[in-house]
Amino acid sequence: MRSLTHLLLVAGAVAVASGAVAEAASGPVTVKTARNATLHRTVLVNRSGLTLYALSTERRGRFVCTDSDCLSLWTPLTVRRGTKPRGTVGSLATIRRPDGKTQVTYKGKPLYTFYEDSRGDANGEGFKDVGTWHAVTR
Repeated sequence: MRSLTHLLLVAGAVAVASGAVAEAASGPVTVKTARNATLHRTVLVNRSGLTLYALSTERRGRFVCTDSDCLSLWTPLTVRRGTKPRGTVGSLATIRRPDGKTQVTYKGKPLYTFYEDSRGDANGEGFKDVGTWHAVTR
């Protein structure tokens, strides 16, 4: 049985995720790079400075993070259908998610943010659940 604190964290993450999806869907997403002090690497971030992650098991159009448990932790970076993502890195594209939303990809990998991150964090690095999550590097 999950603790009340965990349920409140998940509920808060869903609320934050809903706002992030709505914000991302309002126009072209800017993906840029930032030096991450913890990882000592340059990583991709969204326009709010949140680290972007990819899941090791999501390849060749196969989505693994689709249920509510996974999506309560990991927010897909989405754009409106027909919108081409822009950024300071090349190789950005989109893919259609099983729920019909359009998710931003980098070199074919769907991009996500992690609910425990604030600007400059990389708390999701190495996180294992339905695969292993890694901060996307250039």
